[in-house]
Amino acid sequence: MNADLTLAPVLNRPLKLAVLISGGGTTLTNFLEKRAAGELNIEVPLVIASRSDCGGIAKAEAAGLRCEVITRRGFENVHDFSTAIFDLCREAEVDLVTLAGFLSLIHIPDDFQYRVMNIHPALIPAFCGHGFYGHKVHEAVVERGVKVSGCTVHFADNEYDHGPIIGQSTVPVKGTDTPDQVAANVFQAECELYPHAIQLFAAGKIKIVDRRAIIEE
Repeated sequence: MNADLTLAPVLNRPLKLAVLISGGGTTLTNFLEKRAAGELNIEVPLVIASRSDCGGIAKAEAAGLRCEVITRRGFENVHDFSTAIFDLCREAEVDLVTLAGFLSLIHIPDDFQYRVMNIHPALIPAFCGHGFYGHKVHEAVVERGVKVSGCTVHFADNEYDHGPIIGQSTVPVKGTDTPDQVAANVFQAECELYPHAIQLFAAGKIKIVDRRAIIEE
């Protein structure tokens, strides 16, 4: 990719999202609620679940969305697994792939570079990388005794929690907070930050300069 790159031309239609899930589909639900409230101009032509027992599958189907299950164990390697995912994304003509609690590592092809977003439930580079996912993140935050946590939206690359950071939101952590309380507070921040990042992408306001995401407000 070029060192200096403006992403996503401004569209005169809703942004088409693929939403990749591995759990309960709470982020997907948030996207749909923001759309219903007129706060997020999107369509969701495709949901992909990494497990057949994801609670998010029922939520996708209840919303009338196409949902496909693609499991890592069904493929010999990450490359073939990723190819199956992105072939479906191309077929659905999505503009942006959003990882919504998707736990499997994927390899991103050239035509989807800087077109895959992820949200991580901590302030990267803290509490991130292989093994730091879901509730494990919040348990580590409480155990370490940090005073601030939060969430990070970034472009995904072929490493865990590594691509250019688009935005971060902070939440205070009290000494008496449990991991469940931290998780609830962080999720509230996620519900605002992730849709905002998607809106920035749709408006063509994100620019990549030397692998850093620059926001042009």
